[in-house]
Amino acid sequence: MSEIVDSLTPNALVLFNESFAATNEREGSEIARQIVSALVAKRLKVFFVTHLYTLARGFYDQETANAIFLVAERRPNGERTFRMVEGAPSQTSFGVDLYAGECCRKRSWGQG
Repeated sequence: MSEIVDSLTPNALVLFNESFAATNEREGSEIARQIVSALVAKRLKVFFVTHLYTLARGFYDQETANAIFLVAERRPNGERTFRMVEGAPSQTSFGVDLYAGECCRKRSWGQG
């Protein structure tokens, strides 16, 4: 991480995809929070994809003017649109819905 940060220029874009997901929620969120805060303080753009609710909710609650939070759109009936929309972080990714969904009940896993 140090080498990456040392090579960044002002207004650079840094992408994180499920970084720190291999750690527990509390530690992963704290490590990520410190890194993201330091990068933003240096005026870098940060995109962070995460299931770490504590991390996302912490930044969301700060109501930072230049932060945008996107979630997978899910209609009240559970239908998914496969679109990203602005929204508050959620404590669930609705994995149980996906598992119990129509596609899983009808699919014959032993065949093609």
